[in-house]
Amino acid sequence: MAYARWRHILMESQRHALKAVDEWNCSTGNYSDFLTHMHKAWHYLLHAEFHKAKIDYHYSDPKTGQQQLIDGEPKAWDLDRCLKERFPDNRDAVRLNGELFVALRNKVEHRYEHNLKIATGGRAQALVLNYEQEMVAHFGTEFSLADQLRFPISLQALTAEGREQLQAAAKKLPKHTRDLVAKFEAAIDPAVREDLRYDYRVRLVPIIGSKTDADLAINFVKLDELNEEERKIMVEAGRLGTVIEKIKHVEVADKDKLLPGRVASLVEEQLIFEFSVQNEHAKMWRRLGVRPVKGTADPYATNAKYCVYSEAFGAYVYTPAWVKKIVREIGTIEKYRAFFGREPRMKKVTPFPKQAGVPELGIAQQRSKSA
Repeated sequence: MAYARWRHILMESQRHALKAVDEWNCSTGNYSDFLTHMHKAWHYLLHAEFHKAKIDYHYSDPKTGQQQLIDGEPKAWDLDRCLKERFPDNRDAVRLNGELFVALRNKVEHRYEHNLKIATGGRAQALVLNYEQEMVAHFGTEFSLADQLRFPISLQALTAEGREQLQAAAKKLPKHTRDLVAKFEAAIDPAVREDLRYDYRVRLVPIIGSKTDADLAINFVKLDELNEEERKIMVEAGRLGTVIEKIKHVEVADKDKLLPGRVASLVEEQLIFEFSVQNEHAKMWRRLGVRPVKGTADPYATNAKYCVYSEAFGAYVYTPAWVKKIVREIGTIEKYRAFFGREPRMKKVTPFPKQAGVPELGIAQQRSKSA
């Protein structure tokens, strides 16, 4: 089947976009090649849009109105002109992001490619995301590249030592390159510089808690989908540069969880008889199926409402809901007898100090009198 010309142009655009991302993700990739291929990807994408919309995207002679020719072929608009035609607002974040990379494309010095990649990484990420969104918006989801692109694995960005190396490398950029970026951005409204379509910055936070089959390794959270309190926390973390280290991960994961000894203590405070870890607690979690026995193949197979396995401590910890359930199950002498098939061990009661002229009371009498 013969395809429309715009589709052939779009396929060429996608080919360059995929090559660009391959260059970015490859450990031996070339940043100047990434810039070149993304330049072509955007160039062909906008040409495909104009062609489909029947917009003439060729230069014409201002005097005669005839198309300018190069080697007998009409001279098509360069990317800078395409961006201006597609985004007429000179404050548009997508246009400004594209124009920055048009300016950078011919300024890359091979020995400083790595440094430039670090210094402009967020803007490069925005360049790719803007490309994907522009393509889907004009040609539909069937042309999306989302299923072919992956989140790259980066050791530098995920360790404290790596972050220091990245910061040091960014400072080594040659002055004229730093000046180019600085002068370009000095003319941009601060709100646009913070726009994710101009500079896409992300913060990685480990996902903790129970996993479901629907979970993805990478989940993107949109600020406008969070409630006011969640949004405030995320924005503040972004401004302060907060990083969640492993020790914090452990504290968050086991927040409000109780060790067996603490469970027994809280339960016993609410009973008139004794409740111990070995005599009662162990028997209750076994009989009620709250957690598996020690040494099981799957230690995580717990009733998460009452108990979870703490990987950090290699032990089971319990929830306040488990304390409440224990009290409901065996909170009276009758319930204790029914559950364990024996009499509870009553708490020892300290006698009241003996007062002159007052006969000493037995335990039963004291309890009756205090009631």
